[in-house]
Amino acid sequence: MTTPDSSNRRIMVLGGGLAGTLAAAALAPHCDEVVIVERHVLPAGPQPRRGLPQSRHAHMLWSGGADAVEYLLPGTISRWLSAGGHRIPLPTGMVSLSPGGWFRRWRASHYLITASRDVIDWGIRAGLEGDAKVRFVRGEPTRLLGDCTRITGAVIRRPGDIVENLHADLVIDAMGRASRTTTWLEELGVPAVPESVIDAGVTYASRRYQAPPGTPESWPVVHIQADPRRRSPGRVASILPIEGGQWLVSLSGTRGGEPTSDSTAYEAYAAQARSPLVAEFLARAEPLGPVTVTRTTANRRRHFEKLGRRMPSGVIAIGDAATALNPVYGHGMATAAQGARALADLAARTGDISSPRFARLAQRAIGRPAAAAWILATGQDIFFPESRGKRPNLIDHLTSAYIRRLIHTATGDLTATDALTDVMSLQASVGALAHPAVLLAALRGPQLPALTGPPLTPAEERVLRAPQRSALYQG
Repeated sequence: MTTPDSSNRRIMVLGGGLAGTLAAAALAPHCDEVVIVERHVLPAGPQPRRGLPQSRHAHMLWSGGADAVEYLLPGTISRWLSAGGHRIPLPTGMVSLSPGGWFRRWRASHYLITASRDVIDWGIRAGLEGDAKVRFVRGEPTRLLGDCTRITGAVIRRPGDIVENLHADLVIDAMGRASRTTTWLEELGVPAVPESVIDAGVTYASRRYQAPPGTPESWPVVHIQADPRRRSPGRVASILPIEGGQWLVSLSGTRGGEPTSDSTAYEAYAAQARSPLVAEFLARAEPLGPVTVTRTTANRRRHFEKLGRRMPSGVIAIGDAATALNPVYGHGMATAAQGARALADLAARTGDISSPRFARLAQRAIGRPAAAAWILATGQDIFFPESRGKRPNLIDHLTSAYIRRLIHTATGDLTATDALTDVMSLQASVGALAHPAVLLAALRGPQLPALTGPPLTPAEERVLRAPQRSALYQG
């Protein structure tokens, strides 16, 4: 490993959310100072923060992402759990209806973290506390400094309308879907960054519930998936256990079948999913607030790496600023975390984050885990009716047919289940699904008969047998 050379080097991170904080953690050992520029005041604890409307929706962090966070900021998983988050074993702790049928709850091989987004972000921010190299600056970036060959910083509008030119050896764009970096680069004479967009028109509607009395502490994730091959809008319903004995419930629908913010229609919409299981559980839980809706869910990938040497050095995009994914697959946080770990590994190998080549190498490294998540998301979304963007070609149809066969096989075959879970948790590349043992399993098909209903434990079934809540609380 190359010894880090950090003489007089500053890194600027634009955005103080999850992706920006993890990028700062990744590169702090390789510079003198990391400046995180954030528009809003960040809370000291696990409270809501401005500028993160998606925080009210369900979030899960697959083990591939959680492992990356723990690598960058040891002790983070313990902080999440101590604040009431859950470590869900997979596939043991998931009740999931796939397009191929109900999955069995085999022995645990992977895991995911479920908690409110406030707890997840706080756990990561707390990991940076005490790092003397990292400081937060409140302000809003308005443009980049430099030229078409090298970026040297950004113009920041501080509170009180004070404008400051802040210089840095490396600028990291972690401003999410709202990033304007591509526009700012074009203003400096950089060619337009190619983009790929696949938009199934997904609308999300989320609400918190108090779990019914007697609900077991080890509550599973309940996930009713859509089937993109049906010639009707896809509807998804999910329950995630979070802190405080609460459930965070997210319902989503593709274009033509979207949920609304109408609280009186919320559970009726859940009942329209491919199984009414989520609606049946909600009828026994108490709603804790209004329904929150978001429509910003398109898969959008900015291909900075395709500019090659035409891309100026000194600037990198990470997280949603580079690859934004449909949240239904739960891969956004994991790909941001794996991208940050890729930054850390590259900086450790090269030892010089200010070299002209570093940004180009880093953008490619960040893109690798994002590419796997992109394939998983768009390989489904491209087939929904009314999906916009690229239309499926022959390769897409053949790939989809194989994945569909593998999902069907996984309903009754452990080899297929392990392979799919390995890829979905982002602990293996999509190429792992072409391993000879997996191909043989798909050819052979499921070894066990299909389940006729959800694989609930006796304790979970007792919740369904409990009385439905009083009409006083409905809606």
